[in-house]
Amino acid sequence: MEQNDFEKIYEQYKKQGEQQAHIETDAGNPIGKEEFVAVRKNDKGNIIAFKTNTGRELDYITALEEAKAGKIAHVDVFHKYGRDIIRSEPDGIKENNLDRLPEF
Repeated sequence: MEQNDFEKIYEQYKKQGEQQAHIETDAGNPIGKEEFVAVRKNDKGNIIAFKTNTGRELDYITALEEAKAGKIAHVDVFHKYGRDIIRSEPDGIKENNLDRLPEF
């Protein structure tokens, strides 16, 4: 195979993933789970708090605990740099990334 074939196949793979991500995201939110709809950042641009679709404002630690408990939809918690970190699910949709949410 040539380089162009690899690139073409990879682009098809990404497109299928993006389409599936939109389908899954549009399917809605699992029952009883809140979603993050806005974030608060510090002067360095780090996310320090979250606002949910119900209007609750959560500090980072509380949000982390709730995400670990599975109470927040469309986010994952992973361990990096010696600590747990909240991130949006890697669904290929840039618009719903936590860093792109509006600020409150």
